[in-house]
Amino acid sequence: MENNPERDVVCADAIEWLQAQEKLEGASLVASMPDISEFPKWPLEKWKEWFKSTAALIMTKVPDDGVVVFYQSDIKYEGVWVDKGYLVQRAAEEVGLELLWHKIVCRVKPGYITFGRPAYSHVLCFSKNVRLLDLGKSTADVIPDLGEKTWERGMGLENCLMIVNFIKNHTQSNRIVHPFCGEGSVLAAANILGMNAQGIERSPKRAEKARQLKISDDLKSWIDG
Repeated sequence: MENNPERDVVCADAIEWLQAQEKLEGASLVASMPDISEFPKWPLEKWKEWFKSTAALIMTKVPDDGVVVFYQSDIKYEGVWVDKGYLVQRAAEEVGLELLWHKIVCRVKPGYITFGRPAYSHVLCFSKNVRLLDLGKSTADVIPDLGEKTWERGMGLENCLMIVNFIKNHTQSNRIVHPFCGEGSVLAAANILGMNAQGIERSPKRAEKARQLKISDDLKSWIDG
């Protein structure tokens, strides 16, 4: 583990930043992309195309020996269910990445009814060359609790630690890159587990919070390795 892992937060449009990059060698990526609520003037089909093309762009920046993990919550929109996990998998097929695992993370306790947004989120991991052949190292497919969130759209600290811990133990990556990083939960999780982190966030206010966010050491005590 590194003694002083680095954190860099770039205040910029994530898509423009990604378009300017070659493959991010030595890195694995984590992404949670905006849903249609942030594009109030767009029809659903336009947003779906944006979502798939943005997911594909993110995937093209992952080195062959790295992984990309997406955290996405479905939405209920004008009487139809929009499955973001499906949209991400379509993007992966287009760029030639394989699905390594697909976990479900509970946003509320099972059995509760939610409105507008389902009670769970998808966490999907893709790679070009990484393969998980040792079934003895499998982890739970259903995660009962996201953990503490720093804001409403946050990924949950325990969820972030789970994602980063997987990347640390199953890839050769030495840093995590997180476009659309929000308030920086993934970046803080990467640092506490000894990995360098880079976030891209358009909002100056959220970018500054992402630079400062810390995670207490006791929150990583449940992680093996």
